[in-house]
Amino acid sequence: MRAEGFLSHFEESRPVGLGDSKAKRLLPIQTKSKKNRSKMKLLCSSAFMMSLALIVALCTNFFGVFPHTALPPDLRNKLTVVLLAAMLTVSLSRIPARNLSPRYQPLALMRGLVLGLVIPAFIPLLGFMLFRNTAYVHYAAGLVLVAATPFAASVAPLSLILRGDLEHAARSTIYVYIVALAWIPAVIWVFLGARVDAANLAKIVFVIIGLPLVLSRFITQLKINQERMAAVLNCTIFVLVWLSVSTADFGGIPPGIVVAFLLVAGLRTFGLGKVVDALDRKIGVGWAQRVTDILMASYKNKGIAIALCGATLGKYAPYAMVAIATSIVMDICWVIYMDSVLFSKKKMAAALHEELPAML
Repeated sequence: MRAEGFLSHFEESRPVGLGDSKAKRLLPIQTKSKKNRSKMKLLCSSAFMMSLALIVALCTNFFGVFPHTALPPDLRNKLTVVLLAAMLTVSLSRIPARNLSPRYQPLALMRGLVLGLVIPAFIPLLGFMLFRNTAYVHYAAGLVLVAATPFAASVAPLSLILRGDLEHAARSTIYVYIVALAWIPAVIWVFLGARVDAANLAKIVFVIIGLPLVLSRFITQLKINQERMAAVLNCTIFVLVWLSVSTADFGGIPPGIVVAFLLVAGLRTFGLGKVVDALDRKIGVGWAQRVTDILMASYKNKGIAIALCGATLGKYAPYAMVAIATSIVMDICWVIYMDSVLFSKKKMAAALHEELPAML
């Protein structure tokens, strides 16, 4: 399969740019709607929307203004699952259905599975083991949920934007999520055991991952404006974060434990991301694959962790959500760092210019 095939699929529904003839005819209208474009730009920024969601959720939590009567736990859990399943269906639908055979580039596929599931799980699981026999084990359970989740489905479009290996990212996303159907229940059951209902866990994983994998295949040809899709998905993430973090129980945990959770999250994002970057550079991996490798290893799907927490941990969910909230904080910092430093336009241009002679 050629990368150009993926590229055309991702770009076929992109927003009209100012370089297009149609855009030139719309220029006066766009000039008048400069404020609207600024608002849309903010809505399309994952870092901004996640930061805003976290701030609003923490304020809601600390000031005790969450509407518990209108949104009881059972309703919150169902809303979280439905919203996440819908969001993943749309995200996965942007990956074309053609030429996804595992016999095509099997080594690259194995690389995606190892970087996307196995390696990123070690740090959170080690953090959980350190708290396993302490009074804070219910809080640390959130680390297991973070460890079990695959990388975000947005890794493929991010690879496109950052000139990464789009083909590798797209194919790996499909297979990583297929393997996650068994990986997630296995990791959670091994480390949390009796704290979760195995049958309910399997059902929730099927609903939030299995159904999107199937349903997304039916809408791969549906044209969706990328800008509007990004805005809607970010707004959905906002709601998911607000529903979960607003009800997290921060009251009974010492600040030192929160700092420890932040350290674990920092090692999983900044630490692992920088290690992958250094190792790829050392063995001569080019910009495109390096970008995708780093994203797959360090950019977790927080929505899945949130949905699993509320739907499977019952009365322990508010405690486990603390570790997930600290992970979200560090993920936001990591996204900002990747965008402004690690994958900056200046570094991208320099790397691609350096690799140009080898490509000729």
